[in-house]
Amino acid sequence: MDHSSRSRLNAARQQFSPEVTYLNTATHGLPPHRALRALERHTHEVAAGRFQPARADADVDAARAAYARLTGVPVDRVAVGTHVSQFAGTIAASLPPGSEVLVARNEFASVIFPFLARRDEGIRVREVPLDRLPDEVGPATALVAVSAVQSADGAVAPLEELLSACADHGARLMLDTTQSFSWLPVPADRVDFTVCSTYKWALGPRGAALLTGTDEALATLRPLAPNWFAGEVPWNSLYGGPLRLADGTRRLDLAPVWSAWIGLAPALELIEKVGVETIHRHDTALGDRLRTAMGLEPAGSAIVSLEVSEESARRVAEAGIVTSTRAGRVRASFHLYNDEDDVDRLVKALR
Repeated sequence: MDHSSRSRLNAARQQFSPEVTYLNTATHGLPPHRALRALERHTHEVAAGRFQPARADADVDAARAAYARLTGVPVDRVAVGTHVSQFAGTIAASLPPGSEVLVARNEFASVIFPFLARRDEGIRVREVPLDRLPDEVGPATALVAVSAVQSADGAVAPLEELLSACADHGARLMLDTTQSFSWLPVPADRVDFTVCSTYKWALGPRGAALLTGTDEALATLRPLAPNWFAGEVPWNSLYGGPLRLADGTRRLDLAPVWSAWIGLAPALELIEKVGVETIHRHDTALGDRLRTAMGLEPAGSAIVSLEVSEESARRVAEAGIVTSTRAGRVRASFHLYNDEDDVDRLVKALR
């Protein structure tokens, strides 16, 4: 890593004040100081009766624009919402009866449940191992729905192979980037749909999510919950008919949880300053350092899943190291606020 990248990383680390060894970004990220200050101001304004909801539109616009820049997608192809499952449900509703949806085995529920819920309408969901997804795409496949990085174990999806397989068979690809945004470069401009919740690697509060897509794919979606914020002029769309939704992708917007976007905008600003490539090198180096120390092959993921004894897990917790348990294994995840000392502290506790 060059001097400029390391300087940006070191500057970013000054934005965090964890009181523990925090290795659990895959559950939720730590907000940077700039986001905390914005949220404190917002909370004070609400408590004092001075909050003006329309002023929060600037934060939504700033976050939408920053997300567009970070993903390489034009801002007019970004919709805002609150949860991944809402956008996945909108995509599920666009599929005709009889469509086959291909998913990874043990995929996160917010990706797969919206499609399973439409089984009585003829949607067929087929689960296969993650590494077999590209080979299993066929003429009957309408959509592949998969996380770019698996929540349970940090496995990275074969993105280029999936893009090629979907193109060969006329299938669309929906990619959940909740566990990969900011640390794994993803060709979002070439993916039919991406969905992302931003309270993990984007370091924002819970309650914000984003949808992107290609022009062709987005044109197939109809808003499931049309609302005033998706109106052509939102604050003039509060009452009465006729239906007057915005043109383009913004017709899919969901009314924002104001505090979530007020905290997200400054967090994305910090991520932009550091840069996705720099974060990728930093986070994956820490993940591979842990894997190597535990006798595993490097995997290029910021999330590491380990099979450890109950005694080892207890020692980790007693050492003030915060991880999580997923699929019966200890899961550690690394981000901006972590360094090599954190990895070594975890290895020492495990051993």
